[in-house]
Amino acid sequence: MIPERFLEPLQFAANDLKGLLRAENEEDVRLVQKGLMLFRQGLVFQLRFEGDKVAATVQDVTPAKVELDLEFIHLSECSCPAEGFCRHQVAVFLQLLSKARSVSMWIEEWRKPIKEKQTAKNWGLQRAKDLLKSSGKQQADYDRWISTFEESFTELMEKQGEPRPYVLPELFHVYLRRMKAGAPVEQEWKLLYLLVGYVFSFKKLMALSMKYGHHEEMIDRYYRHLYQSLMDDSVEIMNKLSVHSLPFAFDQFIEKLKDESTGLITGPFQLEYERAHLYRLLWTHFFKKKEWREAEIKKLGSFYKEDESPSLPSAVGLTHLNILERNEEQALSFLNIPNETLTPYMLYWLDYFSAQKEWNRMGAYVESFIHKLRDYLKMSGDYYACMDFTRLAIKSISPYCIETNRLDLFEKALMETLPYSYSDYEYLLFEKGEFDKWADLQAFIGFDIDTLGKDRIKEISKKEPGILLPLYHHAIQDHINLKNRDHYREAVRKMKKLRTLYNKLKRQEDWLLFLEMLLEKTKRLRAFQEECKRGKLIDA
Repeated sequence: MIPERFLEPLQFAANDLKGLLRAENEEDVRLVQKGLMLFRQGLVFQLRFEGDKVAATVQDVTPAKVELDLEFIHLSECSCPAEGFCRHQVAVFLQLLSKARSVSMWIEEWRKPIKEKQTAKNWGLQRAKDLLKSSGKQQADYDRWISTFEESFTELMEKQGEPRPYVLPELFHVYLRRMKAGAPVEQEWKLLYLLVGYVFSFKKLMALSMKYGHHEEMIDRYYRHLYQSLMDDSVEIMNKLSVHSLPFAFDQFIEKLKDESTGLITGPFQLEYERAHLYRLLWTHFFKKKEWREAEIKKLGSFYKEDESPSLPSAVGLTHLNILERNEEQALSFLNIPNETLTPYMLYWLDYFSAQKEWNRMGAYVESFIHKLRDYLKMSGDYYACMDFTRLAIKSISPYCIETNRLDLFEKALMETLPYSYSDYEYLLFEKGEFDKWADLQAFIGFDIDTLGKDRIKEISKKEPGILLPLYHHAIQDHINLKNRDHYREAVRKMKKLRTLYNKLKRQEDWLLFLEMLLEKTKRLRAFQEECKRGKLIDA
């Protein structure tokens, strides 16, 4: 028997599972068939109640450990590698249900929606030719697609009121699975269907986040990856579609999707980068007509007053459209406004110019980008994030600097991004033989001379030994300031190397003057004086 406290949750789970697994979906039909077979063969055993959950083992080819969460049936777990709700979870659910009510009755209720529409046998599925006919009608109607997405999203994501943030990823996974199951059969139509679905889902998820007041920290913690995944999946589909010329039948779908895309950047939603970037990708790869772009520029311009600056996503959208239309003056007017938050968005445009090999156009954008780097890096308190951004920034401007031989701009970018660009700048200066600048860089960063590499020190001591003098002076003083015997010994070792350099430069008098002043300054440091005597820098 089932404990009484599990009866009501079981009823809720039975109802939820009818929505999670659809009789109209062939894949779900097979899933229920397999689970029913495992249940009827008596392969579910060790059924037990643990806290608020139900656990059991299913003897399949490999035994599977199942844990059912009756409160949130979609959060149930199984040890098998299948994604989502699996046949083992179905089998355990049916085993549990059989102890409270009729399994056959639940199956009939689950099959009822499809039975009302069809009389075909074999679990109420249509014949293949009927499926093809219906999918043909489905794929030709953009508004029907949107209506289906809307109905499915509302049913799964908001059916029981406000969804908890930590549950959203699981609910959304089920929603996407259902959306993909309804895709047309033809490959090109399927890709377009999915692209429309991903853009719609992105906007619906935005609306849901705003409706329930989910702040950015909450989104970051629980489900920001959903937005990023939708963006990545959209890019993958656009890349696949761009390989072939699109059918004329796509035109009306693309135009409607174009009109829908504006909503990505005009709202007040917090996740600015993801929605602005998805908007840019759509207008780069899909909405290519000149009249569309010109109309969109006017449309975006109408969303803000003359005495107000556009929101960041709107500014990105306007800049991008002007870049695509080669309106350089207008695009640069947005970029040259003092606004450090625009800086990371420029990486995409620099890569876009490099891919098109439009070096003549790219120069002004590179200079604007470099001008913003220092202020942008000051905004972030995360050292590793600054390191990552610097690496991307240098990578983005490198093709232009190499192709146009503008190493001056490359060096300026390295200077603006210090200390995060230290390794690149150090390498550049050393390879160019600019040892004065190289030494100044080491002093600015504050590295000990021992960390600079023996090959570097050896080569400079041969070519320009005088460059090393201030580095040794600085290192010696640092060791003395630490005031312990080990550092005194290290200071003496460096003083011997410094003496060698002065002798090589034939500046023995300068060495003696330095030594005399140092000993006078440290006359109260008895241990240091002793180490100097032991190192034979002064007479015992």
